[in-house]
This record gives sequence, C-alpha cells and structure tokens, in this order.
Amino acid sequence: MRSCAAIALGIASVLLVAGCDDMTKQKKQNPYASRATAPGEVPAGVVAYGDNSAPVPPVTMALLERGRTEYHVFCAPCHAEIGDGHGMIVQRGFPAPPPLAAETPQFVYDVITGGRGVMYGFAQRIAPADRWAVVAYVHALQRSQHMTLADLTAEQRGAP
Repeated sequence: MRSCAAIALGIASVLLVAGCDDMTKQKKQNPYASRATAPGEVPAGVVAYGDNSAPVPPVTMALLERGRTEYHVFCAPCHAEIGDGHGMIVQRGFPAPPPLAAETPQFVYDVITGGRGVMYGFAQRIAPADRWAVVAYVHALQRSQHMTLADLTAEQRGAP
C-alpha cells in the first residue's frame, strides 16, 4: 500500500514539474503602462518605459560633469572609477563586467538603456539626455587612459 502511494506521489510530482514552463521567457509588461494596471500613481521624475533615444547633444564641459556624476552613481559600483570593470560590487563577488572598450557612442547608449549580459537596463533610472552625458564621460574616460604628453596641445601642456 505504501509503495502505491509513493508511486502515485512520484507520478504526480513528475506531472507537476512537466507542467512548468521556462519562467525566464515570459512576456514582461510594464505595470505602469496604463492607469488600470498601475499599482499606484506614477511618481514624479520617473523616466518613461521604452523612451526613445534623445538627440545627441553637443559635448560641453557641463555635459561631461553631468556624465561624471551619473557615471559615479550608476556605473562606478561595477565598472569602477576608471572603467576597468573592478568596481566595489565586483570585489564583493558579483561577476566582473568587461572593461569599457572603444565602442560606438550609440552602442554604449543602447547598453545603458537596455542592459547587456548580467547588467540590467537603466532606461527607467537614467533620463535619455543623461544617458548621452554618461556616454560622453565614458568616451572621455577611455581617451584619458591612453593619453600621452604628445597628444596635448601646447596650451594644454602649459607651454609658453
């Protein structure tokens, strides 16, 4: 009698497990997409889900400073201050991101927006204009890693 109950329990378990689907491939829906499905009012200052790319702004010192601020808040914990991929989160055991390689600005913008690998997207955390600021700062950070004295103008070197 016990063996029949054990067999029935085993068959029921197999059927239950077989009925489960791969939950990593579910359709995802933004709960704030409509007022009917929203769990509450949309907080002020939230970036819209699926927001389109903002136009590329001209690079200015103010843009680079804004990018530096956003980079230090959102990117440096994993990518580190110099972008080598050995940030504090990585030192605590999280997988290391690849070093910030010389990618196109649009690629970096798209990765910030949608994520890549284990990095989640920042579309709802960083406004499109601020994403471009981060892209500009990352580009400046990459260039600064490989600069030589010969790359600077006489004015930048402080030469008379």
